Parts: sequence; C-alpha cells; structure tokens
Amino acid sequence: MAGQPVVYVTDALASYERRRLIEQKVPFIVPGNQLYLPDLGLDLREYFRQRSPAADAALSPSAQAMLIKALLNQPWQAEWQPSKVAVALGYTPMTLSRVVRELTAAGLVSAFTVGRARWLRMEQTSQQTWERAKPLLRSPVKRIVWVLPEGFAANRPERLAGLSALARYSMLAEPKWPVYAMSSAEWKSAADAGVRELPEPVAGAQEWQLWSYSPALLPGAATVDPLSLTLSLQDNADDRIQLALDELKGQLPW
Repeated sequence: MAGQPVVYVTDALASYERRRLIEQKVPFIVPGNQLYLPDLGLDLREYFRQRSPAADAALSPSAQAMLIKALLNQPWQAEWQPSKVAVALGYTPMTLSRVVRELTAAGLVSAFTVGRARWLRMEQTSQQTWERAKPLLRSPVKRIVWVLPEGFAANRPERLAGLSALARYSMLAEPKWPVYAMSSAEWKSAADAGVRELPEPVAGAQEWQLWSYSPALLPGAATVDPLSLTLSLQDNADDRIQLALDELKGQLPW
C-alpha cells in the first residue's frame, strides 16, 4: 500500500516455508538466523529454529517419561541417545522428534550429532536437572479404578504404586487396599478379559492407577520408579505422606 519494498520478518521459519518464500521471490529475515533479500544479494544459513512451546509449559507424558528414564539410568550419563530410550519405551520416530524439541525448548538438554546419530546432553547434574524440570512435570496418574482381581491373575498389574510403593521406601504403613499402576493399554486388555471397575472399594479390592505413560521405566522393579512416584503424591496434603516422601528423596540415585 505504501509503494515501498516489503521484507517479511519472523522469529522462526521452517525449511518448507523458506523454500516457498524463495520460489515466490519474497524477501524475508529471521533475525540472527536467516536472510533472503533477492534485490540486494542473499545470505542463507542452513539452520532452522522451530517454533517452540512456551518455556513454562508442562512436558508431554512421553517427554516426561524419556527424561525420567534418562535421569534414572545407572550409571548416570550426561550424554545419551534419545533414540535408544524411545525404542525401549515403544515410541515412534515422530514422537521422538517432538520429545527432543520439548526437552531442548525447556532448556533441560542440548542436542548435538555424532555422525548420523542424534544425542542429547544434560548440562547440569542429574539432581540439578530433576529440580529444574519438576515445575514442568505432572502426576502420571490419569485415573484411579477399584477392581476385584480374583480370577484374572494374567491381567493384574505388576508394579506397586501410590502408598503401597511409598511404604516400600519409607516407614509409612501399608494402605488398606493395595495400589498398583498400569498403562491405559494394559487396562484395556484387563477390561477386555472381564475385569470390571467397582463403584467403590470393597473387601479384597485393589486400587489400580491408570498412567499417562508406562509405569515400567525401571525394568524388573517391584515398584514404579521413585521420580514418578514422587510426582504422583507430591500434592497430597497428608503430613505422614510428605514425611515419607522426604525419606524417599534421600534414597534417590544422586
């Protein structure tokens, strides 16, 4: 409208967007990153910053699970291959790419490549990374169901969770009803096998927590991992539970 040359300026530009702008001879600038001014010459840099989620946004369940698994790896390694963790958790390459974007955008890791392999590096210690990540992490418990597991041994969850797991790590007494964790897929299999949800707990019942990610981040363990356990109970106002969580904190692997 002004009859003057126009330059499109944006804080991030994907490779396909860059290609389309160049095809249409549209000048653009990504400050500190890319510049294309066809009437004055051009300077293109082969690095594309992704539009990142807000730094204070909660991590997705898959990103949370991968981070926790990396933090609990023994011996702990500051540098790790996210592809190996993704395979262990059954995540797709698309999910892996999203997780890497989330973790780097949150400032919890930095990404680099070795040959054709992508690696992540935690710039801080495992404890420091955990403390920094905690505001971005959420309880893995999506829903709680009460069931009578008799006759469905093959479909029972294997890992203690909630107060049952916390009792293994502290002086807290065992809860009246055993607590277990399972994934949504495991709950579907149990329901298909005939396990039915109770409207309220009764004698012989169990509390099953349905998690947003796999509760088996520590293969072979009798309980869910201590970091996810902490997240699942951190908002409980019971002083006894908070004292037990303090005991658990002293047993974390750092």
